[in-house]
Amino acid sequence: MRTTAELEERLARPSPGLVDDLGKLDGDVMILGAGGKLGPSLVRLALNATRGERRVIAVSRFSEPGLAAALQDEGATVVAADVADEQALRELPDAPNVVFLVGAKFGTQGREHATWFTNAYLPGRVADRFAGSRIAALSTGNVYPLVPVTSGGSTEDSPTGPVGDYAMSCLGRERVLTHFAEKNRTPMSLIRLNYAVELRYGVLVDLAQKVLAGEPVDLTTGQVNVVWQGYANEVALRSLLLADVPPYVLNVTGPELISVRQAAQALGAALGKEPVFTGEEAPTALLSNASRCHRLFGYPELTPAELIEHTARWVADGGPLLGKPTKFERRDGRF
Repeated sequence: MRTTAELEERLARPSPGLVDDLGKLDGDVMILGAGGKLGPSLVRLALNATRGERRVIAVSRFSEPGLAAALQDEGATVVAADVADEQALRELPDAPNVVFLVGAKFGTQGREHATWFTNAYLPGRVADRFAGSRIAALSTGNVYPLVPVTSGGSTEDSPTGPVGDYAMSCLGRERVLTHFAEKNRTPMSLIRLNYAVELRYGVLVDLAQKVLAGEPVDLTTGQVNVVWQGYANEVALRSLLLADVPPYVLNVTGPELISVRQAAQALGAALGKEPVFTGEEAPTALLSNASRCHRLFGYPELTPAELIEHTARWVADGGPLLGKPTKFERRDGRF
């Protein structure tokens, strides 16, 4: 993967399992939030997996120039709309399968009210609008507390314990969606994702940029989970078949526990730069156990070692980046 086109093709390459699962769904697939960092590749993956057998409806404000036209040219039915607008939400076409990606994380500090609106209130409006659909909704592993790095990570049955307004609002989203699932008998799945990576953003890009710039890498959060974005997109789509009342909850991340120190050292070796470290590894971190996901859908296609290799080459070559750091180092929930 040396070019954006090659990266996009890899992200949108469906597995036989995805093709088979989407073939079991009745009707169109609508993706709300199709213009965000996950949305475009998920739309393309759905298009490739459905092979023209159903419409893939991409809904977003589409603030990125040219994105709406590009997705339309690739076969998507594009609807430019702000789902936070009540009239626009009402006027969306019906769809029996809905993937809900809309959410707010960065800029929470000082705008907590807007974060709660987007992450907790708006999902209820969407769930009520699509009461007759299957809904797969993106959530986050941030709904869990920090856990001992020796614990193996939080499972879907572990107690929640969000830290900070962003994480609390995301748990609010889950609670509100669960209410509407029960009220309207709307089958749903909740995808607790952390941390998705591809070559333009993610924990590995954050580390590679720091190593290349000679900036210190904070080791306090010494262990993380990462997962290839293409796998996360696939699971989000396939989870439509798991949708249930109450919602089916699924952790989505890689099977490995990644040492921040070792990942930075591996990136440094590939980049020809010795990483600079600060702090010491804390005994706790935000970690998820996704063994249920792996039993259902297998393991991610790309291993951490492969992701590190691809990321180092991409950053060294000056490949385009999204400029959206994960801030995985934050332990106070302030984003």
